[in-house]
Amino acid sequence: MENLIGIYRKNQKGFGFVKLENQEEEIFISRDNCMNALNGDTVEIKIIGEKQENPNLRFNQNENLKKQKSGNISDDISKGSKKQEGKIIKIIRHEKDTIVGTFQKNRNFGFVVPDDKNFGTDIFISKNNWGKARNKHKVLVKILKYPERGKNAEGKIIEVLGGVNQAGVDMLSLIKQYELPAEFPEEVVNEAKAFGNKIDNLDIKNRKDLRNDIIFTIDGEDAKDLDDAIHVEKLENGNYKLDVHIADVSYYVREKTELDKEAYLRGTSIYMLGRVIPMLPRELSNGICSLNAGEDRYTLSCSMEITPKAKIVSSDIYKGFIRVTERMSYTDVQKILDRSDKEVLKRYEKYISHFDLMAELATILKNKRQENGYLNLDIPESKITLDINGYAINVEKYQTYFANEIIEQFMLIANETVAEKFYWLQAPFIYRNHEAPDVDKVKELNKMLYNFGYKIKISKEDVIYPTEFSKILEDVKGKDEEKVVSNIILRTLRVAKYEAINKGHFGIASKYYCHFTSPIRRYPDLFIHRIISKYIEEDYMVNDFWKKKYEKRAEKRAENCSERERTATKVEREAEDIKKAEYMENKIGEEYNGIISSVTNFGIFVELDNTIEGLIRYEKLGDEYFIYNEERKEAIGENSHKIYKIGDKVKIRVANANKLLRQIDFEIVE
Repeated sequence: MENLIGIYRKNQKGFGFVKLENQEEEIFISRDNCMNALNGDTVEIKIIGEKQENPNLRFNQNENLKKQKSGNISDDISKGSKKQEGKIIKIIRHEKDTIVGTFQKNRNFGFVVPDDKNFGTDIFISKNNWGKARNKHKVLVKILKYPERGKNAEGKIIEVLGGVNQAGVDMLSLIKQYELPAEFPEEVVNEAKAFGNKIDNLDIKNRKDLRNDIIFTIDGEDAKDLDDAIHVEKLENGNYKLDVHIADVSYYVREKTELDKEAYLRGTSIYMLGRVIPMLPRELSNGICSLNAGEDRYTLSCSMEITPKAKIVSSDIYKGFIRVTERMSYTDVQKILDRSDKEVLKRYEKYISHFDLMAELATILKNKRQENGYLNLDIPESKITLDINGYAINVEKYQTYFANEIIEQFMLIANETVAEKFYWLQAPFIYRNHEAPDVDKVKELNKMLYNFGYKIKISKEDVIYPTEFSKILEDVKGKDEEKVVSNIILRTLRVAKYEAINKGHFGIASKYYCHFTSPIRRYPDLFIHRIISKYIEEDYMVNDFWKKKYEKRAEKRAENCSERERTATKVEREAEDIKKAEYMENKIGEEYNGIISSVTNFGIFVELDNTIEGLIRYEKLGDEYFIYNEERKEAIGENSHKIYKIGDKVKIRVANANKLLRQIDFEIVE
């Protein structure tokens, strides 16, 4: 068998996995076979064998605990849970030459402990190479020597970010760790400023003038980049007319400009708790592109005529010219729908019927979508409140309303309509694909769902239908285990990605789907806006040479956008983890009620009502062996026969929290 090339993902315990391109299953690499490769390295491997699963393992505070701490048990499990095992024979390329970490100073030398715990080695710093760094400073290190034959990496500190507890250093460390472009180059800002804050009127003759329509934006109170607006009316034939107006960013961000190059480099906006790294400069994102109330703005719009049974009987995509009537918030729209706030009702009295009509249409669309198997994964997001210095002072569930769903349903239907139209035109395009989950992963999911009395049916042909998932999600609504079940289903699903060919979207039970509605913050939307504009301008008579050129561009852009999205997701998740651990550092010793969200070979994860999750290690469960049953995903006390399984309610005490490690540890309160 020929050697294979992939990306090495290292675990902090020493072993790792290699992800091969276009292959779902990863190849296990033991500690002895990793050849000093670091997390993220591109490596060449050869397959050396297969491993059998080992469903039951025992843990206690004695010899097995020592194994657990050393990583041996985890090694056994990881080997057992993967079919193929490999050996790294060559490191083709190191992913990083700079690392962010915490400096630990001795008299004549020091070490930097990387923030990326999977990196695989501390970095030795000689006295000549630590510059102005002080003990417990966050620093950026240039790697001078990579690790070999058991020796640490060596490096030179090239930037001191600040003290570990200094305000803002945690988020700055993430920016440096992921090499995010925190500032815009001067030439990019100058291009953005050149547009001013008023539209230029040059393109009005090519656009539909909708400035007399009653049009709303509905967003969160803090939103500044408003890229979608809506208009709904009831037609005489009983159907609904829905207009979704999207900021025409492509009119301003033209190909081959500095603005476009920078937007492509960034791929997406990143939201880091109090700090945004936007895709476009604020002169565009908050200014001329943002659909601000009372301002004339250019749009790319999608109009749909929809029956009371949610069927689209006609649609049109065109260039528009709008003036938003009112900038609404989700909370105010919900108050209007609930008739719960007299002051708000009085302020928007003349528009109440418009919001009622929106709710009516959104309900019709949602019901139809659920019939088709739409996975309504109602997993609450975390709302993390920071003080003026950026420290976490509260963590709670983010409150959403039906008003949020109105916008969600309208954006979904617009995205589908646009995707279907351009699919049948055989246009070069970027789709948002979400493939059906892997059958083996669904079988694993069924082991966990067993605890709740649920099961996903798999057809004889190994076909899985979205309705199988949606039935369970509907049944679990309002129950204590709703969040846990939703989360384990989410972990089973594949990750959605951008591709130049259409494969449909399993999660929303749709045959055609794209991202059309957020061109201010997502590059795929901006890219397809250019294609749509070209088709409109050419009256849909686009030549084959142009199509072929853009087919190649679509493939390249889709791949880059998927990669940038993965990075953004990691950064946003880590920013949350840091702030949650920071918040819990002040809660050590406090007790909470929680629910077991996961049972693993090294401990039990418990999630609290405020969305914070912590780990109870097996050594915190008393002086007895705990047998981990891989098949049933549960831990059983050998003497007490006490069983811990997913969905169990438990009372915990906060044992430890460390924002540097991004870890929260709990212990059971008996």
